Amino acid sequence: MLVSGDVHPLLVKAAGEVIRGWAQALGETFDPDETVGVVDWLAASVDLASRGFAPERGQGASALHRFLLDRLGSVLISLLSSDTSVDRADALRLIAGVDAVRRVIEPEWDRYFSSQLSGPDGLNIVVEVAHDIRSPITSIRCLAETLEREQSGPINEVQRKQLRLIYSASLGLSSMASDVIEMARRGDQLIDGDPVPFSVAETLESVVDMVRPIAEEKSLTVRFSGPPGDQRLGRPIALGRVLLNLVTNALKFTDDGTVEIFTRVTAQTKVEFSVKDTGRGISDEAMATLYQPFRRSSGRAGHSGFFFSGTGLGLAMVRKLLSGMDSELRFETAAGAGTRFYFEVELPPVTRL
Repeated sequence: MLVSGDVHPLLVKAAGEVIRGWAQALGETFDPDETVGVVDWLAASVDLASRGFAPERGQGASALHRFLLDRLGSVLISLLSSDTSVDRADALRLIAGVDAVRRVIEPEWDRYFSSQLSGPDGLNIVVEVAHDIRSPITSIRCLAETLEREQSGPINEVQRKQLRLIYSASLGLSSMASDVIEMARRGDQLIDGDPVPFSVAETLESVVDMVRPIAEEKSLTVRFSGPPGDQRLGRPIALGRVLLNLVTNALKFTDDGTVEIFTRVTAQTKVEFSVKDTGRGISDEAMATLYQPFRRSSGRAGHSGFFFSGTGLGLAMVRKLLSGMDSELRFETAAGAGTRFYFEVELPPVTRL
């Protein structure tokens, strides 16, 4: 067992309990030489780390090392809780020593993740992770909206403001997860199959309802106007997704004023949609990589003081969705005069839904 007299007595005691417990668990398959050697090295390394010395990698990082270190840490905490004679600072140093050794013997996860993501299943991993993130975030958003509307009982103004913040943050995270999924799948699965009759006004109203808590939190006004012929034949899911991305982005980078969704009939079967904000506009530097997904950014504010998104996922996704509807995203911007994104889609009028 531990023979060094320099090792902290509690570590020696904890190591002994770990070895006895492991021996009882394995029974006849217990290998005392291997286990004692591993626990001895772990305890000595924790002791060194607790005294400010960097633990050596020693015998390497095996599954047995990681398991027995977890057992050693658990037993040590239990002993520290029951032994009131141990100085608090000394106890914290021992616990920190366990964490330091854990970092040494853990596998290099960054390389492992990199190899997994660059492998044949990398795309599926990204999609599955984004799905796992999006589902609970969507539930949080719905619950926040329910509470904010007082459907579960009255709330005060402070709580209302906090719920709007929760809603806004969860909507942003949910949208980002959706963008990752759609980008990984090339945006093909969100394009509705065949065009269906739908109400343009209802689609616009749905988008505005979703972003209203964000607008109210920032004291911004969101307005929309539908086309004269409201009932159209098209792809409402994809259209709504495009408008939600554009309006959310406009709200994010507008500090004062309004965000407006305008519609204009440009031909008998075509409607132009535009999202205009009163923000600061887009800098020349940002325009160069406007639609590039996962672009690097030093922050929201560029050298010119204009604001724009860091990742570019939303606009890249909007372009893919519009491409699936045989359309193209365009924009106009000016310093201090805001930005207008606009596109034209084929939406033949129908007599009734």
